[in-house]
Amino acid sequence: MKKTNYVIVMITLLLCTKLFSQESIKLSSLLIPKELKENANAVIRFNQVTVDVLGVDEMVVKEKRIVTVLNKLGKTHVDAYKNYDDDTKITKLTAIIYDVLGNKIKKYSKGDFQDVSAIDGGSLYSDSRLKYLEYTPTSYPYTVVFESEYKNSSTGFIPSWFPVENYNLAIEKSIYQLNNPKNIPFRKREKNFEGYPIEKKTDLNTLIYSLSNQKAIRYERNTINIDGFLPNLSLTLENFSVIGIKGKATNWVDLGKWEYNTFYNEKQKIPEQTKLKIKNLTKNISNPIEKAKKIYEYVQNKTRYINVSVGIGGLKPVDSDIVDNVGYGDCKGLTNYTRALLKLVNIESYFAEVFAGNKKKNMDYNFPKIQGNHVILNIPNEGNDIWLECTSQTKPFGFLGDFTDDRDVLVITPKGGIVKRTPAYINKDNLQTINATIDLLVNGSLKASLTRKSYGTQYDDKYEIEDFAQEKLNKYYKSNVWDYNNNLEIEDIKHTNDKNKIEFAEKVTVKIEKFATLRDSSYLFKLNVFNRITGIPKKYRKRQRPLNIKRGFTDKDEFTFKIPEGYSIVNLPEDKHIDNKFGTYTINLKKIDETSFKYIREFSLKKGVHPKEDYKAYRKFRKKVVKLDNLRTELIKK
Repeated sequence: MKKTNYVIVMITLLLCTKLFSQESIKLSSLLIPKELKENANAVIRFNQVTVDVLGVDEMVVKEKRIVTVLNKLGKTHVDAYKNYDDDTKITKLTAIIYDVLGNKIKKYSKGDFQDVSAIDGGSLYSDSRLKYLEYTPTSYPYTVVFESEYKNSSTGFIPSWFPVENYNLAIEKSIYQLNNPKNIPFRKREKNFEGYPIEKKTDLNTLIYSLSNQKAIRYERNTINIDGFLPNLSLTLENFSVIGIKGKATNWVDLGKWEYNTFYNEKQKIPEQTKLKIKNLTKNISNPIEKAKKIYEYVQNKTRYINVSVGIGGLKPVDSDIVDNVGYGDCKGLTNYTRALLKLVNIESYFAEVFAGNKKKNMDYNFPKIQGNHVILNIPNEGNDIWLECTSQTKPFGFLGDFTDDRDVLVITPKGGIVKRTPAYINKDNLQTINATIDLLVNGSLKASLTRKSYGTQYDDKYEIEDFAQEKLNKYYKSNVWDYNNNLEIEDIKHTNDKNKIEFAEKVTVKIEKFATLRDSSYLFKLNVFNRITGIPKKYRKRQRPLNIKRGFTDKDEFTFKIPEGYSIVNLPEDKHIDNKFGTYTINLKKIDETSFKYIREFSLKKGVHPKEDYKAYRKFRKKVVKLDNLRTELIKK
């Protein structure tokens, strides 16, 4: 390039640069480093959360968040919303949208945000509300600058810091700052900081953490929960307040005592008419557990779940007489009502705080603070505790299912908080059996009658289908259970839900047209008609995280095949057996007589966490299972 042309180009570039403000240059998505865009759907350009603890009962939280959304999947990372209630006052809420070059597209003030209830449609009343930004982009990438500020009196819930918030999200800069000018004693817990570029600064009354230039982490299936390997910081004051009620706790015992005396120790108010009903209901029962079961079933028949998130931080339950009168309540209200009824027959029970959900998040027992998102009821029973899910109208007595099983909980008693763990449904507890009689027809179709029984979490997955309408039930079997069988028609269905055994039985009669492949002299068909595994775990060239088999199970299948007239059994496939650290798989075929044979299959998967290096072997095992589940055999025409 000639020197004159070079000078002209440089002058032009400088003039163009002057046209943009400093902010515009920073907000241009073109300036994001290439390495931060790799595997990213969005990039947090800057995020600062500042928590000002102005007193035991006064806190102000400020946030400035700049996110560049790279594609449609990145929209979920904008997080331009804020919750508020009678105690939480939003004092600032703005958002500005910028295009790819950093030019302003639109500005939103507080009144422009959508304002909705923070609770889903199952809520009677809640003072919890949500303001959120509703923006539909016309192109990608775009950038959102979001600023907020709120204040409240509940310092028992100091915001935590999760600088790497999710998969496929890169971080240019994330800052967390705690200002504590009155030097109120507090505790902190740093988790999973190793291996992340986190800097920390502290002085007498200020704490600052920051993380910079963190690349996006790819999502991987079958691994540990995200909070098990991403960095996070939790803080709590030793002296705190929850909507004007002050507390002090440095351990679980003290925290449990405070919660019990504050929320759960009020004198129960049960109408006299209901007291009489409970006494009559249990008068001929001597076993306390049988009494508890009868009362639990009474609550299930009388009440229903509906969210009522009002009161002291959503923690204090609605009075039992109100629940008795209206017939509904939230998890706290229904648990409190059940507890009050149990007390009428001298059965002690206690609230248990838990993180509910199928991800099995645990209470952090190394860091006492108000935790959990749900409560269940604990009945001490000489070391064999009984746990009740009081929000369910259908669950059997003492059965939790996968919503709250196998996790740490805090039981709130008059003597303080007690650390316990709910029962686990793993491996052979989660049993499914299928016994089927299958008539193979000369034209290649089949008719079959089968009984499928389910236990443990396999019971939990199925028992609610007994309430399905016929059309929905047919679709369930054809599209969900046996979707790999074309031309399947349901002829008859009968369900039996034995809540004493916690057993769900399905008796189903089906017909499948054109099931077998007919040739001149043979009849070819797949052996596993009713429990075929079709999915193979995703392949990863470079697995990054451990393999986590979150919940084991066992399936036992026995199919009796009756072969069509005019055909004979020549050679059945050989038996198959696999046994490894991940599970077992067995197939046995037995000839009964000249017209029938049995196909017996058992597949067990074992719960466990394994090194990332084992993922390849696990995938190979599951791939082999899929192959064997597609095993065919051939009948020969006589």
